Amino acid sequence: MYNSSYCYELRTAKSGITNQQKSLRIVKKKPINPVVYNYYLLLILSLFLSACSGPIVKETQSDWHVSTQSGLAQGISTREGVVSWINIPYALPPINGLRWRAPREYLDRSGQLISSDESMKICPQKADPTANLEGDSVVGDEDCLYLDIRAPKTFLNNRKIPVMVWIHGGGNTTGHKGAYNFSKFVAAQNVIVVTINYRLGPLGWFTHPLIQSYQVGLDATSNFGTLDMIEALKWINNNIEQFGGDAENITVFGESAGGHNVYTLLASPLSEGLFQKAISQSGYVELASLKEAYNEGSRFKYVTRSSEELLKAFKTNLEGNRLRDLKASDIIETYNDLPIVGAHPLTTADGVVLPEDNLLDTLSKSSFAKNVSVMAGATRDEVTLWLGLSRYFVDVRYPFTRLGPPVIKAKDPKLYKLWVKTRSHAWKLHGVDEPLSALEQAGNESLFAFRLDWDDQRRFPLNFPEIFGAAHGVDISFVTGDYYYGPATSYIYPNTDKRMELEVQVMNAWANFARTGKPDNDQNAWPSFSSSVPIFMRLDTKSERGLSIEETSPSDLMQIVADSSILTPIQKCLLVWDTLTNVRQPDYDFYLSWNNEACREINALQHKQQIEDAIVEEFGSTDVF
Repeated sequence: MYNSSYCYELRTAKSGITNQQKSLRIVKKKPINPVVYNYYLLLILSLFLSACSGPIVKETQSDWHVSTQSGLAQGISTREGVVSWINIPYALPPINGLRWRAPREYLDRSGQLISSDESMKICPQKADPTANLEGDSVVGDEDCLYLDIRAPKTFLNNRKIPVMVWIHGGGNTTGHKGAYNFSKFVAAQNVIVVTINYRLGPLGWFTHPLIQSYQVGLDATSNFGTLDMIEALKWINNNIEQFGGDAENITVFGESAGGHNVYTLLASPLSEGLFQKAISQSGYVELASLKEAYNEGSRFKYVTRSSEELLKAFKTNLEGNRLRDLKASDIIETYNDLPIVGAHPLTTADGVVLPEDNLLDTLSKSSFAKNVSVMAGATRDEVTLWLGLSRYFVDVRYPFTRLGPPVIKAKDPKLYKLWVKTRSHAWKLHGVDEPLSALEQAGNESLFAFRLDWDDQRRFPLNFPEIFGAAHGVDISFVTGDYYYGPATSYIYPNTDKRMELEVQVMNAWANFARTGKPDNDQNAWPSFSSSVPIFMRLDTKSERGLSIEETSPSDLMQIVADSSILTPIQKCLLVWDTLTNVRQPDYDFYLSWNNEACREINALQHKQQIEDAIVEEFGSTDVF
């Protein structure tokens, strides 16, 4: 059922069909009834965020050749009035002896021309046709540490353009730099946007004595993917002025796992001075300890994808550098075949890149504080992305014929609404309010919070405002101005004046923040966040936009669940379990003690699995299709 709702298992590569991706489209589709096909895609692919088609290349000019430490970058002009530089290497390929080592600086001394050929550059990850990453099991290549730059054509005459560095989401297991088209945002707001790749999954985050004990310095880290982001930021600091960018005004921003990575960059002492502002969209603060990430002897029963589990799956006793002999595709495939039960450590408190502490505690310490303005927010209905087509919550029927579109409705609208509201509200509390409060405790005063409430969506053929609403990731398109949410795009984002209103609000807020550290031109319109007065901005159409104060605490949420007359005792425990183990540092002890130990004898994971097995036996899948 809703096992798939775990934030760290976000199967949202957020990838669209771009010119960069055409080389991966190797799986042929069988022709089917177009009505069924379109509606099937509309519903099932609405669970996956994507990007629109890539820019159309119009021309190249020698004026757009920019000298960098990686070589001569060739710019291309697009229809949006933007110049793009594609596939610039920012670090040496992390292959062979550089696998599971810190990235090495890329220095080209031959004057090579970096061609913007828009060929696909993605790090190894699971193939996913619904995310337009088609292929056999695993796609991508370890030689993937590249970045793209988009700047307004005026960059030749403007050498102090604000720089924004996008960190893609995807649970740190999927995604790539080319998944989003920021051209409209760049042209409209006169900013530079840099998108980056970083190593993913067990190639980006890996903890095992066979690695760390044989390496020294930064190579002894567990967080290779985090180091990739830091190396990219170093490259940007050293080279972005050649593209008209202001190296002293850099904003990092990202969504979902990208928002989480923004928090880790705020916590890492190695990123000091590399950026001045940060935006976390639907981020989270879950962090594994070294012991959890290794999980020797399966010490932690809720950890299922540790390095020990991975090596067990290979059924071999590997020693020393033999780990580097394994094929990247085999590592990723084996990793993805491991069960997701309760935890899957990626980002790790390794004592090298990140302090040996949980993320909130690190963010709250003045010794790790950075002079950085921070904006953080969530969407109102985060979890509908996963729950909206779960057979546990919704049902499907065909009024006339299976050749026609089905009708999807919540089985129990009150139950669905309560579950979505509780889980989504908890996401904001744990992924926004708590990190901002921690930063405030560290001495940071320039903090801003938001919640995006967009639900002005179509109500046919299904009630999108009720089923999806402001789902996880709908905010991204309002930043880019490039609307795509799978084939459901026209239903999620109908082309109306209200959509344009919100686009202008969001674009202006993000760009203003990048320019000044404040999201509004009117400095009094959007006051800063404080733990004593947790103000946040509701981003919505003009009539619905406005300031709110967060009056609900995590304990209040738990009490609402305890007092609910809608939920059965087991449902209460399942909801509390999901609320306590997602987005935040899992709190298993609180689960056992909650509501006078009402759940002590209820094995939430076991019950979830039993429900899922029953649904699969009856319908063949937990999804409505």
